[in-house]
Amino acid sequence: MKTIKVNCLNETCPVPLVETRKAIKKASSGDIIEIIGDHEASEKEIPMAVEVMGSKLLSVKKEVTGWKIRIQK
Repeated sequence: MKTIKVNCLNETCPVPLVETRKAIKKASSGDIIEIIGDHEASEKEIPMAVEVMGSKLLSVKKEVTGWKIRIQK
């Protein structure tokens, strides 16, 4: 099991969602994907999309620079 980090700071929709989808496709079962970003709409869109993609949303946290979302494939 590994952790895949996706940096989407200063990116607007649809980039964070597209990058999240790419990371989930590349990940192996059980891997953790951490996405950081600061685009408000993506903070809401990514958790909704994660469940549709069959992965598990672990957490959504506010950070100094924006937010961090953790997913498990």
